[in-house]
Amino acid sequence: MPRRRRSSRAFFVRFEGAGLAERWRFLAVLLPVFVLYSGPVYGFFGLYKAKWRFTSLPDLYNIVRATTVLAVTLLALDYVLLAPNVLGTFFFGKITIVLYWLLQIAFLSGPRVAYRYFRYTRTLHHAKGGDSTPTLVVGLTADADVLLRAIESGAVTKIRPVGILSPSLADRGQAIRGISVLGGPDDIEGVVTDLRNRGSNVSRLVLTPSALAPEARPETILMRARRLGLATSRLPSLDDGGEALRLAPVNVEDLLLRPGVKIDYRRLEAFVKGKSIIVTGGGGSIGAEICNRIVTFGVARLLVIENSEPALHAVLEMLATRQSAATIEGRLADIRDRTRIFRLAADFRPDVVFHAAALKHVPLLEQDWGEGVKTNVFGSVNVADAAAAAGATAMVVISTDKAIEPVSVLGASKRFAEMYCQALDNDFARRGDGHKRGMRLIAVRFGNVLASNGSVVPKFKAQIEAGGPITVTHPDMVRYFMTIREACDLVVTAASHALGAGAAGVAVYVLNMGQPVKIVDLAERMIRLSGLEPGRDIDITFIGIRPGERLHEILFAREEPTAPIGIEGIVAAKPVSPSLESVRGWLAALEQGLAREDRSVIFGVLRDAVPDFGGEAA
Repeated sequence: MPRRRRSSRAFFVRFEGAGLAERWRFLAVLLPVFVLYSGPVYGFFGLYKAKWRFTSLPDLYNIVRATTVLAVTLLALDYVLLAPNVLGTFFFGKITIVLYWLLQIAFLSGPRVAYRYFRYTRTLHHAKGGDSTPTLVVGLTADADVLLRAIESGAVTKIRPVGILSPSLADRGQAIRGISVLGGPDDIEGVVTDLRNRGSNVSRLVLTPSALAPEARPETILMRARRLGLATSRLPSLDDGGEALRLAPVNVEDLLLRPGVKIDYRRLEAFVKGKSIIVTGGGGSIGAEICNRIVTFGVARLLVIENSEPALHAVLEMLATRQSAATIEGRLADIRDRTRIFRLAADFRPDVVFHAAALKHVPLLEQDWGEGVKTNVFGSVNVADAAAAAGATAMVVISTDKAIEPVSVLGASKRFAEMYCQALDNDFARRGDGHKRGMRLIAVRFGNVLASNGSVVPKFKAQIEAGGPITVTHPDMVRYFMTIREACDLVVTAASHALGAGAAGVAVYVLNMGQPVKIVDLAERMIRLSGLEPGRDIDITFIGIRPGERLHEILFAREEPTAPIGIEGIVAAKPVSPSLESVRGWLAALEQGLAREDRSVIFGVLRDAVPDFGGEAA
């Protein structure tokens, strides 16, 4: 047996002749027992389950710990055998035990290290093959080490790092995993030229998370890379919440925002896991991402409601690739169809409903105001009533910062939907008899979402690709932005808070949108990220503010108190909440105005219901 040979080898090294002969009889008895004992010790320290291909310092540390336990056992055994009635002298001796300890470490770790080196050299050989791309890595060496390890393990393929550009002066002149730090990000032109002169035709740049930080000026790095003809990729941060460790394109969204809010993913998993959830408008940008996230967090059953057939098909195809254990259904339905929505909710019996279906484009709703009221107001009423009738414990309305002191039909209709849910939530709380099993109805407000359907970023991208000009409504136009994933994670977080202790009376949540972004600055930065210069390569033209728009969005009304809820990135708003009877009276008046297609009646009702509404009736 291998362990027997290793255990006896130290004995043969230490003793010769007579010393070995007089101990051999006892050794023949002790050795099999010790070998059987060492097996559980190895198992306790995880030596059997460690994969040799990924042998690392923790594995070697476990070998040292296991070997130390065995050596200490031998030492204790030696003192037992020293007893006069047993042997009367040391059987092993300190030198033998030390030799055993050293040899055991060498024979256990040596093959593992050798095998890992064999796999490492084979992976590097493949990485240097004809289809691999010579690549520069930009970022701190700690970040670059993650990428280099991923290449060594085979998780990232078809790139061959030839150098690192680190912004830290302490990294200069150093090397990690055989790759040298050749300079800083500002040295990119010289480093690329030098490598090309030496036969390494660099064609790709990989930015690590530290290179995407605002202080690293990533837009300058990207502009230089694109002028050199280098393809650019990014290595995702390990705390992105589910994104695999693989190279991804560099998107403008990666560079425009403040650091993301820290999300408590365990909280979200505890809230979602095992539940039955409906998402309306599941084919839209927000709805689809909510579906994606709740599937990630372990939803048991998911019903996606969408009135667009292509959008529904696309989101179901996307969710099918997740290989989740969840039961996922998709149904074509319009939230305006009250009977259909009630039937779907009654058949599915959800625990939670996320209501993302809405019409949201300000200028279009100023023109077709009636459609905005039908969908955003009456559609939301239908979903809320259907969720309550089906026994849901919570409904979450996706609202907007345009609902605060609204000046557009979009804002007013969304605020009205908030008010109905507030009134219904207050009515359930007032009854205090466990009606609808303590159902909560909440609204979550946030601003613009980067890269969502119809948002300004995809529009600017398309205009840049077409050669310009970029059209901006006004030089002083300012908006709040956040990523779709962050917004959706915070929406689910707000829902978990609403169903928790101490959330009574909180029916409107507002996401922290960070600092507002000036739209013209956004346009200029996107032009530079494309390797071009504003005003020289791409023009920016101002087309004027459109109907229903305002220069600066606000997150809270002047007389709307707010309060922290103990969760980073979310605060509670406490707007005025009329009674359920008042809201239903306004709904009846809106219905009559829609029947007569009378804009003045509709706007009059909206002003009565939402006193801050500043929209024009004609």
